[in-house]
Amino acid sequence: MTDDTRPSQLKSRLTLLLVVAMFFSSFFVAAFLRFTGWQPGHTKNVGELLQPPIDLSAKTLRRADGSAYAWEPAQNRWRLLVAAPEGCATACGKVLDELHRLWLTQGRKADSLDVLWMGEVPAAGPRFRRLVALQSDAAVLAALPDRGRADAVPLYVVDPGGFVALRYPAGFDPAGVKKDLGKLIK
Repeated sequence: MTDDTRPSQLKSRLTLLLVVAMFFSSFFVAAFLRFTGWQPGHTKNVGELLQPPIDLSAKTLRRADGSAYAWEPAQNRWRLLVAAPEGCATACGKVLDELHRLWLTQGRKADSLDVLWMGEVPAAGPRFRRLVALQSDAAVLAALPDRGRADAVPLYVVDPGGFVALRYPAGFDPAGVKKDLGKLIK
């Protein structure tokens, strides 16, 4: 070997090692962040992601008329669930109006979204096609975090399989819910 080929080989080997190091360094950084439990400060969804999600699929929900509400996961229908507390006329009326407007903004995707209202639906509130009035169910109410008070009603997003995935606290911003639904409903 001549003296000219040794620096060339050394340079090639160093370049190869640098490429390999760059490739594996991203893996090691990702593994380190994953196993140390790091979470980003701000996630892309507006609602609070429930970990673990709450499984409602095994529970039989009853409509206000007593008939069973079928989950039907094959239809890919998302649900907004409101567990209305006793005596929440003003707050519930406002939430129902906001959900009606939110449902209308979904346009052609509106039929892929059910609004489940557990409890007494406000008499003065709007009625729309995918509003489903449900009877109160103690088991479902016990499973939901932060069920709300008469003056503050939270909202829950339930996926097509019957899992409560997101929670919006009382006084939620409908624009944030619309943003999240735009990512979920296809």
